[in-house]
Amino acid sequence: MAETDIARPAGAGAFERLEVALDRGSPIPLYYQLAQQLESAIEHGALAPGDLLGNEVDIAARLGLSRPTVRQAIQSLVEKGLLVRRRGIGTQVVHSQVRRPLELSSLYDDLAAAGQSPGTRVLRNDVEPASAEVAAALGIPEGRDVVVLERLRSTHGEPMAHLRNFLPAALLDADTAKLESTGLYRMMRAAGITLHSARQTVGARSATAAEGALLDEPAGAALLTMCRTAYDDTGRAVEYGTHVYRASRYAFDFQLLVRP
Repeated sequence: MAETDIARPAGAGAFERLEVALDRGSPIPLYYQLAQQLESAIEHGALAPGDLLGNEVDIAARLGLSRPTVRQAIQSLVEKGLLVRRRGIGTQVVHSQVRRPLELSSLYDDLAAAGQSPGTRVLRNDVEPASAEVAAALGIPEGRDVVVLERLRSTHGEPMAHLRNFLPAALLDADTAKLESTGLYRMMRAAGITLHSARQTVGARSATAAEGALLDEPAGAALLTMCRTAYDDTGRAVEYGTHVYRASRYAFDFQLLVRP
Protein backbone atom coordinates (compact mmCIF):
# COMPACT_ATOMS: atom_id res chain seq x y z
CA MET A 1 0.00 0.00 0.00
CA ALA A 2 1.26 3.50 -0.80
CA GLU A 3 2.45 5.56 2.12
CA THR A 4 0.40 8.66 2.84
CA ASP A 5 1.90 11.50 4.89
CA ILE A 6 -0.43 13.83 6.78
CA ALA A 7 1.37 17.01 7.78
CA ARG A 8 0.00 19.22 10.53
CA PRO A 9 2.52 22.03 10.32
CA ALA A 10 3.30 24.44 13.11
CA GLY A 11 4.87 27.84 12.72
CA ALA A 12 4.27 31.12 10.94
CA GLY A 13 1.79 31.54 8.12
CA ALA A 14 -1.75 30.39 7.36
CA PHE A 15 -0.34 27.09 6.12
CA GLU A 16 -0.13 25.95 9.76
CA ARG A 17 -3.92 25.59 9.83
CA LEU A 18 -3.98 22.97 7.10
CA GLU A 19 -3.68 19.23 7.10
CA VAL A 20 -1.84 18.21 3.95
CA ALA A 21 -1.90 14.56 2.90
CA LEU A 22 0.83 13.45 0.47
CA ASP A 23 0.75 9.98 -1.05
CA ARG A 24 4.40 9.28 -1.85
CA GLY A 25 3.54 6.01 -3.58
CA SER A 26 1.14 7.64 -6.00
CA PRO A 27 2.07 8.26 -9.66
CA ILE A 28 0.65 11.78 -9.20
CA PRO A 29 3.61 14.18 -8.73
CA LEU A 30 4.02 15.52 -5.21
CA TYR A 31 4.00 19.14 -6.40
CA TYR A 32 0.62 18.54 -8.06
CA GLN A 33 -0.80 16.88 -4.92
CA LEU A 34 0.29 19.88 -2.86
CA ALA A 35 -1.04 22.40 -5.39
CA GLN A 36 -4.43 20.65 -5.54
CA GLN A 37 -4.79 20.66 -1.77
CA LEU A 38 -3.82 24.32 -1.52
CA GLU A 39 -6.29 25.18 -4.29
CA SER A 40 -9.04 23.26 -2.48
CA ALA A 41 -8.24 25.10 0.76
CA ILE A 42 -8.56 28.44 -1.05
CA GLU A 43 -11.75 27.35 -2.80
CA HIS A 44 -13.41 26.30 0.49
CA GLY A 45 -12.20 29.24 2.58
CA ALA A 46 -9.62 27.43 4.74
CA LEU A 47 -7.13 29.84 3.20
CA ALA A 48 -8.69 33.30 2.95
CA PRO A 49 -7.71 36.28 0.78
CA GLY A 50 -4.77 38.06 2.41
CA ASP A 51 -3.46 34.98 4.25
CA LEU A 52 0.29 34.42 4.09
CA LEU A 53 1.53 30.90 3.41
CA GLY A 54 4.95 31.19 4.98
CA ASN A 55 8.20 30.76 3.09
CA GLU A 56 9.05 27.87 0.79
CA VAL A 57 11.92 26.63 2.93
CA ASP A 58 9.70 26.20 6.01
CA ILE A 59 6.91 24.53 4.02
CA ALA A 60 9.38 22.14 2.40
CA ALA A 61 10.88 21.24 5.79
CA ARG A 62 7.49 20.63 7.39
CA LEU A 63 6.33 18.38 4.56
CA GLY A 64 9.62 16.64 3.92
CA LEU A 65 9.71 17.92 0.34
CA SER A 66 12.40 19.57 -1.71
CA ARG A 67 12.21 23.32 -2.13
CA PRO A 68 11.85 23.05 -5.95
CA THR A 69 8.80 20.80 -5.43
CA VAL A 70 7.15 23.37 -3.16
CA ARG A 71 8.15 26.19 -5.51
CA GLN A 72 6.55 24.39 -8.47
CA ALA A 73 3.29 23.87 -6.54
CA ILE A 74 3.13 27.51 -5.52
CA GLN A 75 4.04 28.76 -9.00
CA SER A 76 1.19 26.78 -10.54
CA LEU A 77 -1.26 28.61 -8.25
CA VAL A 78 0.42 31.96 -8.94
CA GLU A 79 -0.21 31.34 -12.65
CA LYS A 80 -3.88 30.58 -11.88
CA GLY A 81 -4.19 33.89 -10.03
CA LEU A 82 -4.86 32.25 -6.65
CA LEU A 83 -1.56 33.25 -5.03
CA VAL A 84 0.72 36.23 -5.46
CA ARG A 85 4.35 36.73 -4.46
CA ARG A 86 4.90 40.12 -2.82
CA ARG A 87 8.42 41.42 -2.25
CA GLY A 88 9.10 41.84 1.44
CA ILE A 89 5.83 40.15 2.40
CA GLY A 90 5.88 36.64 1.00
CA THR A 91 3.39 34.42 -0.80
CA GLN A 92 -0.16 35.62 -0.22
CA VAL A 93 -3.59 34.22 -1.02
CA VAL A 94 -5.47 36.37 -3.50
CA HIS A 95 -8.84 34.63 -3.78
CA SER A 96 -10.53 31.62 -5.25
CA GLN A 97 -11.81 31.69 -8.80
CA VAL A 98 -15.54 32.33 -8.89
CA ARG A 99 -17.39 29.41 -10.48
CA ARG A 100 -20.84 30.41 -11.62
CA PRO A 101 -23.55 27.90 -12.55
CA LEU A 102 -25.33 28.49 -15.84
CA GLU A 103 -28.75 29.32 -14.47
CA LEU A 104 -30.92 32.42 -14.32
CA SER A 105 -29.25 34.21 -11.45
CA SER A 106 -27.31 37.43 -11.05
CA LEU A 107 -23.58 37.74 -10.47
CA TYR A 108 -24.33 39.70 -7.30
CA ASP A 109 -26.49 36.87 -5.88
CA ASP A 110 -23.92 34.22 -6.85
CA LEU A 111 -21.06 36.13 -5.22
CA ALA A 112 -23.10 36.81 -2.08
CA ALA A 113 -24.12 33.14 -1.82
CA ALA A 114 -20.45 32.12 -2.10
CA GLY A 115 -19.41 34.55 0.65
CA GLN A 116 -17.40 36.60 -1.84
CA SER A 117 -18.40 40.11 -0.58
CA PRO A 118 -19.68 41.64 -3.86
CA GLY A 119 -19.12 45.33 -4.48
CA THR A 120 -20.47 47.56 -7.25
CA ARG A 121 -19.40 50.85 -8.81
CA VAL A 122 -21.94 52.39 -11.18
CA LEU A 123 -20.10 53.86 -14.15
CA ARG A 124 -23.16 54.93 -16.09
CA ASN A 125 -26.92 55.26 -15.49
CA ASP A 126 -28.55 57.01 -18.42
CA VAL A 127 -31.55 56.93 -20.74
CA GLU A 128 -30.87 56.77 -24.47
CA PRO A 129 -32.59 55.63 -27.69
CA ALA A 130 -32.33 51.89 -28.27
CA SER A 131 -29.91 50.78 -30.98
CA ALA A 132 -31.00 48.18 -33.51
CA GLU A 133 -29.23 45.44 -31.51
CA VAL A 134 -30.82 46.43 -28.19
CA ALA A 135 -34.25 46.94 -29.74
CA ALA A 136 -34.17 43.49 -31.33
CA ALA A 137 -33.14 41.88 -28.03
CA LEU A 138 -35.86 43.64 -26.02
CA GLY A 139 -38.55 43.36 -28.70
CA ILE A 140 -39.16 47.11 -28.89
CA PRO A 141 -38.99 49.64 -31.75
CA GLU A 142 -35.55 50.98 -32.60
CA GLY A 143 -35.08 54.43 -31.07
CA ARG A 144 -37.38 53.86 -28.10
CA ASP A 145 -35.92 55.00 -24.78
CA VAL A 146 -34.04 52.42 -22.71
CA VAL A 147 -32.13 52.67 -19.44
CA VAL A 148 -28.41 52.00 -19.91
CA LEU A 149 -26.57 50.71 -16.84
CA GLU A 150 -22.82 50.21 -16.79
CA ARG A 151 -21.27 48.76 -13.63
CA LEU A 152 -17.97 47.41 -12.37
CA ARG A 153 -18.51 44.38 -10.13
CA SER A 154 -15.78 43.51 -7.64
CA THR A 155 -15.12 41.02 -4.88
CA HIS A 156 -12.70 41.44 -1.98
CA GLY A 157 -11.85 44.83 -3.50
CA GLU A 158 -10.70 43.39 -6.83
CA PRO A 159 -12.53 44.00 -10.14
CA MET A 160 -14.32 40.91 -11.41
CA ALA A 161 -16.60 41.93 -14.27
CA HIS A 162 -17.72 44.86 -16.40
CA LEU A 163 -21.50 44.71 -16.76
CA ARG A 164 -23.61 46.58 -19.32
CA ASN A 165 -27.41 46.25 -19.11
CA PHE A 166 -30.28 47.70 -21.09
CA LEU A 167 -33.80 47.90 -19.61
CA PRO A 168 -37.15 49.15 -20.94
CA ALA A 169 -37.34 52.74 -19.69
CA ALA A 170 -40.48 52.33 -17.56
CA LEU A 171 -39.52 48.97 -16.04
CA LEU A 172 -38.28 50.11 -12.61
CA ASP A 173 -36.58 52.90 -10.73
CA ALA A 174 -32.89 52.13 -11.38
CA ASP A 175 -31.57 54.25 -8.52
CA THR A 176 -27.78 54.52 -8.58
CA ALA A 177 -27.40 54.25 -4.80
CA LYS A 178 -29.49 51.06 -4.75
CA LEU A 179 -27.50 49.60 -7.66
CA GLU A 180 -24.31 50.11 -5.66
CA SER A 181 -25.71 48.36 -2.60
CA THR A 182 -27.58 45.43 -4.14
CA GLY A 183 -28.04 43.45 -7.36
CA LEU A 184 -30.18 44.37 -10.36
CA TYR A 185 -32.21 41.16 -10.19
CA ARG A 186 -32.91 41.79 -6.50
CA MET A 187 -34.23 45.22 -7.44
CA MET A 188 -36.44 43.63 -10.11
CA ARG A 189 -37.85 41.12 -7.64
CA ALA A 190 -38.53 43.91 -5.14
CA ALA A 191 -40.43 45.78 -7.89
CA GLY A 192 -42.68 42.74 -8.43
CA ILE A 193 -40.98 41.48 -11.59
CA THR A 194 -40.85 37.68 -11.72
CA LEU A 195 -37.93 36.45 -13.80
CA HIS A 196 -38.79 33.28 -15.67
CA SER A 197 -36.24 32.45 -18.37
CA ALA A 198 -33.38 33.79 -20.47
CA ARG A 199 -31.48 33.29 -23.70
CA GLN A 200 -27.74 33.40 -23.12
CA THR A 201 -24.55 33.13 -25.15
CA VAL A 202 -21.13 32.61 -23.55
CA GLY A 203 -17.92 33.33 -25.43
CA ALA A 204 -14.36 34.58 -25.06
CA ARG A 205 -12.08 37.25 -26.50
CA SER A 206 -9.06 39.38 -25.68
CA ALA A 207 -9.29 42.50 -23.53
CA THR A 208 -8.94 45.91 -25.11
CA ALA A 209 -6.58 48.40 -23.46
CA ALA A 210 -9.56 50.20 -21.88
CA GLU A 211 -11.04 46.96 -20.54
CA GLY A 212 -7.66 45.88 -19.22
CA ALA A 213 -7.28 49.14 -17.31
CA LEU A 214 -10.79 48.79 -15.87
CA LEU A 215 -10.39 45.14 -14.87
CA ASP A 216 -6.75 45.29 -13.75
CA GLU A 217 -5.62 42.99 -16.57
CA PRO A 218 -3.07 43.60 -19.34
CA ALA A 219 -4.38 44.45 -22.80
CA GLY A 220 -4.91 41.20 -24.67
CA ALA A 221 -5.72 39.19 -21.52
CA ALA A 222 -8.41 36.53 -21.85
CA LEU A 223 -11.95 37.64 -21.06
CA LEU A 224 -15.13 35.61 -20.84
CA THR A 225 -18.14 37.23 -22.48
CA MET A 226 -21.85 36.77 -21.88
CA CYS A 227 -24.88 38.15 -23.72
CA ARG A 228 -28.24 37.52 -22.06
CA THR A 229 -31.85 38.50 -22.66
CA ALA A 230 -34.04 37.81 -19.61
CA TYR A 231 -37.84 37.41 -19.70
CA ASP A 232 -40.48 37.69 -16.99
CA ASP A 233 -43.33 35.26 -16.40
CA THR A 234 -45.49 37.02 -18.99
CA GLY A 235 -42.89 36.49 -21.72
CA ARG A 236 -41.83 40.15 -21.77
CA ALA A 237 -38.14 40.90 -22.29
CA VAL A 238 -37.06 42.84 -19.20
CA GLU A 239 -33.28 43.00 -19.57
CA TYR A 240 -30.55 42.70 -22.18
CA GLY A 241 -27.01 42.39 -20.83
CA THR A 242 -23.58 42.28 -22.45
CA HIS A 243 -20.92 41.47 -19.84
CA VAL A 244 -17.20 40.69 -19.76
CA TYR A 245 -15.46 38.75 -16.96
CA ARG A 246 -11.82 38.23 -16.05
CA ALA A 247 -11.01 34.69 -17.15
CA SER A 248 -8.29 34.53 -14.48
CA ARG A 249 -10.93 35.04 -11.77
CA TYR A 250 -14.08 33.56 -13.22
CA ALA A 251 -15.52 30.40 -14.77
CA PHE A 252 -18.91 29.10 -15.86
CA ASP A 253 -19.98 25.64 -14.71
CA PHE A 254 -22.03 23.44 -17.06
CA GLN A 255 -24.04 20.34 -16.29
CA LEU A 256 -24.43 18.22 -19.43
CA LEU A 257 -27.11 15.56 -19.78
CA VAL A 258 -27.40 12.79 -22.36
CA ARG A 259 -30.57 12.93 -24.44
CA PRO A 260 -32.79 9.86 -23.83
